[in-house]
Amino acid sequence: MSQSARLLTGKLSMRISQLFDRRTVLHARKVWLHYGVFWLGAIATGLTAVLYARLIDFGYEAFLRCTNRVWWLPLILTPTVAALGVWVTRRWFRGAEGSGIPQVIATLHARHEVGPRLLTLRILVGKIAVSFLSIIGGLTIGREGPTIHVGAALMFSLRRFYPARLRRMGGVSLEYRLALAGAAAGLSAAFNAPLAGVVFAIEELTRSFEQRTSGVLITAIIFAGIVSLGIQGNYTYFGSIDVGSRLPDSLAVAVVLIGLIAGVLGGSFCWILLNTHRWMPAALLNWRGRYPVFFGGACGLVIAVVGVATANHTFGSGYAEARGMLDGSVHLGGAYPILKMLSMIASYLPGAPGGLFAPSLAIGAGIGNALHLLFEQMQLPMLVALGMVGYLAAVTQSPITAFIIVIEMINGHALVISLMATALIASQISKLFAPPLYEALAKRYEPPA
Repeated sequence: MSQSARLLTGKLSMRISQLFDRRTVLHARKVWLHYGVFWLGAIATGLTAVLYARLIDFGYEAFLRCTNRVWWLPLILTPTVAALGVWVTRRWFRGAEGSGIPQVIATLHARHEVGPRLLTLRILVGKIAVSFLSIIGGLTIGREGPTIHVGAALMFSLRRFYPARLRRMGGVSLEYRLALAGAAAGLSAAFNAPLAGVVFAIEELTRSFEQRTSGVLITAIIFAGIVSLGIQGNYTYFGSIDVGSRLPDSLAVAVVLIGLIAGVLGGSFCWILLNTHRWMPAALLNWRGRYPVFFGGACGLVIAVVGVATANHTFGSGYAEARGMLDGSVHLGGAYPILKMLSMIASYLPGAPGGLFAPSLAIGAGIGNALHLLFEQMQLPMLVALGMVGYLAAVTQSPITAFIIVIEMINGHALVISLMATALIASQISKLFAPPLYEALAKRYEPPA
C-alpha cells in the first residue's frame, strides 16, 4: 500500500472513530436525560422524605420532653408558634400553607400556569421549615401531605435539566409526569406504602388512569422506596395486627355503624374547613382577615387548652395514640375523637403548613376505641382499624386510597373486605356534607378561567 493510501486510510479511520465517539456521547446524553436525571430525582425524593420524617419526629419528641416537665408551657409556646408560623408563611412562603395536596392537584389540572408558582424549591424549604416549627409548638398536623408536596416540588424542579424537545413525551407534558411521580413517591416513602402511592396518584391526584404515566409512577416509587427501605428497613407504619381467622358475627353491624359515624364526623370536618363564611361570625371573619397572625395565635391557644386538658394526647399528629390504641396500650375516653378534631380544625384554619392524614387516622382510631364499649366481644384492634379507614375515607373521599393505606400500614389483609366496606360507606356519607376536600381547596390555587 502506498504512503498516500495509508495516510488516507488513517484519516478515514480517525474520522470514523470520532463519529462513533460523538454518537456514543450523544446516546449517553440522551439516556441520561431520559432516565438518569429522573432516577436521581426519585432517589432524592425518598431521601428527603426519610430525613423529613426524622426531623418531624425529633421536633415532636422535643416538645413532649419540655411539656412533660412544665405542664403549662403549651399555653405560651403553642399560641406563639402558631402566630409565628402564619407570619413566616405569609411573609416568605405563600403557597406552602396547608397539607400541600391541593397545590399538587391544582398543578396537575392547570398544568403550566400553576406549577412554577406552587412547586418551587423555595416552597419546598418553607414547607419543611414551617411544619417543623409547627410540630415543635404541638400543632395537630401530620407530615404525609407535606411530604407529597415536597416530593412533587423536588421532581418538578428537575424540568430545567431537560431540553425543550423533551418537554412533551407521548403527548403528556414532562412537568405533569414529574409532579405526579414526585407526589406518589413522597406518599410511598412517607408511609412505606408503595401500592398506596400508585392508587393515590390515580384516585386523588388525577381522578383517572393514564397508561402513559404508569411506568413513570412505578419507577419513582421503586427508587424512593429503595432509599426508604435502605435507611429505615422493611417496616409497617403502625405494626401488624392479628385478628385471627374467625371474624365475629357482629362485624357487619360494626362496619355499618363505624362507617356512618366516621362519615358524619369526616364530612362535618370538610364542611367546617370549606364553609368558614357560613359558621364563623362576621366580626371574627373580619378580624381573621385583618389580623391573620393574631388569629393564628388565638387558634394556637385553643390547641393548647385542649391539649393540656387531655394530658397532651391531642398534640401532634396522633401517631403514638393511634398505635397505642391498636396494640391496647393506650386507653382514651369517648370524647377523644371530638377533641382531636377540634384541635385539628384549629391547626388548619390559620393556614400554617401541615398534613391531614396522620391526625385523621388518630381520630378514626379514637372512634373505633370508643365503640369498643358497644362491641365488647370484638377485638379492639379490629374496631380501631375500621375507624381509621372510615374517617380517612370520609375526609379524603377517596375510599380505595384509604383502605389500601390502612392495609399496608397495619398488615391487615384479613380485614380487607371489611375495610373496603367501611371506607365506601364513610366516603358516601361524607359526600352528603361537602365536596371532596382536596379538590375544593385546589380550586383556590387555579388561575381564573
